Amino acid sequence: MKQLNYPENYLKQYHIEGAVNIDGHPCFCDANSYPNFQNELEQFKDMMIGLVQNQQEAKTFYKFGDGDGHFLSKSECGSASPGARALSKQYSEIKHEQFTSGAKLCDFYTCELYPENRNHLKQTIGKDIDFPAEFGYGLVANKWLLKQFAGNIGIIGAREKLITIKKLMRSEEYQEYLGLEKFEDYISIPQKFACDDIEHTELLTGNQLKNSTSKIFLLGIGHVKSALLHRLPKYKNAIYLDVGSAIDALCGLIDPGRPYFGDWTNYQMEGFEYEGIDLLQYHWNGKIKKLN
Repeated sequence: MKQLNYPENYLKQYHIEGAVNIDGHPCFCDANSYPNFQNELEQFKDMMIGLVQNQQEAKTFYKFGDGDGHFLSKSECGSASPGARALSKQYSEIKHEQFTSGAKLCDFYTCELYPENRNHLKQTIGKDIDFPAEFGYGLVANKWLLKQFAGNIGIIGAREKLITIKKLMRSEEYQEYLGLEKFEDYISIPQKFACDDIEHTELLTGNQLKNSTSKIFLLGIGHVKSALLHRLPKYKNAIYLDVGSAIDALCGLIDPGRPYFGDWTNYQMEGFEYEGIDLLQYHWNGKIKKLN
């Protein structure tokens, strides 16, 4: 394993305690990228505590990434390409307008600090960011979200990944690493082609949410979120925080180059078959711990 270090000229301004960010994007070396990063990080944490404790109404946090921009623009690139991950059909064969309209109906929007992504968010959805997406990454990486809401937290993600997380959570060592004994709910969606039939995916998800007990859900559901995320509160009054690839970290399959996961340990089960899991930019050169 090679030594993982902060990029040269990385500013302490973007530090999140308990997490290491080795993302080399120049925005983390520029004080003007997000001058109020530290103050807003604390505001975000206080806000999340208040929302979960009060539980007066559901709130949805939509994390925008470049792939979401491609999908909403019908740009056949990467995960937005028909047959790749989000859909098996052509864009003309799905109800694409439900994604473009639904993406504008969430309560809060997060986006990585990269100027190109923030511009893409503005151009595609017409929104400015409410918080950096790095808050979600960092607060999973340092386990703050997990420890703070232990006993009240669930996950929404691809079925295959949730099965893996469930098995990992049988280990007391992994429980200690994450800082919680269990996730209260595992709400699964199809790993691939969830965008093909949004009504079917909504029904699958909604029926599971009706029987859930969590007050806050961490989710990473790919491009289907544009049509699905804003619909979830009608099934369960909860906080829905899109943390994207941080769900992969809980599954033991996150690359250290992803923002704030430079010091993350990927817990994996010895002999477990991972070939059926859709990997997201996973080229590991960090820490792995095998569990029997």
